[in-house]
Amino acid sequence: MLKLAVYGKGGIGKSTLTANLAAAFASLGKRVIQIGCDPKADSTINLLGGEPLMSVMGYLREYDREPTDLAQISKTGYHGILCIETGGPTPGLGCAGRGIVATFGLLEDLELFEKFQPDVVLYDVLGDVVCGGFAAPIREGYAEDVLIVTSGEKMALYAAGNIASAVENFKDRGYAKVRGIVLNRRNVPDEREKVEAFARARHLEILADIPRSDAINNYEELGKTVIEGDASLPISQTFQTLAKNLLAENASK
Repeated sequence: MLKLAVYGKGGIGKSTLTANLAAAFASLGKRVIQIGCDPKADSTINLLGGEPLMSVMGYLREYDREPTDLAQISKTGYHGILCIETGGPTPGLGCAGRGIVATFGLLEDLELFEKFQPDVVLYDVLGDVVCGGFAAPIREGYAEDVLIVTSGEKMALYAAGNIASAVENFKDRGYAKVRGIVLNRRNVPDEREKVEAFARARHLEILADIPRSDAINNYEELGKTVIEGDASLPISQTFQTLAKNLLAENASK
């Protein structure tokens, strides 16, 4: 099983990348789970035709009880992708990280992985912190590899450095390791060179270079990934190539 956690600065495009990567894996015939770990609960919306999914924390608030079936807190999206959102507490009244921990405990109780038997699990994790509940996706038994999404912007690279350092500090606990960098371009000057310099300093590989694309925005307006919208587009092929490479690397372990 390929288990990936996607981290990066808030607003860097993690959810867009994760959803398109999930769609690419599914289009290759893989059974995929995507778990959004963000209080906004919008990670999976473009796998579900633009329809929001009730989050686990939202379910707990609305019904004041724990779910007894996976169907109560999940939906099946594009190409059979199982979509789950952790959600978060009422704004100002709790810690989002604790919501992630609570959700993961519930998913274990509901035997998510045993019942669905996925080939690929993707965790789309909030923001640029890897502490407390936000570290839950990279603990032993969940994700095994971390993808760090960054642009060439100063603050994005700063956040990427913090994430890489945090994951490195966790390595003795049996947590996940950084698999590599995904460059999500913002078209800043010398962007590729800046990210290459960062990757060299951290001894990390740039796994993919995602160009800015109007197609991504156009299909998101329709509640779709570009993979679903038009798999023949060059931007779609970029996501598909990344998916194939990650699967090949995992198979060679």
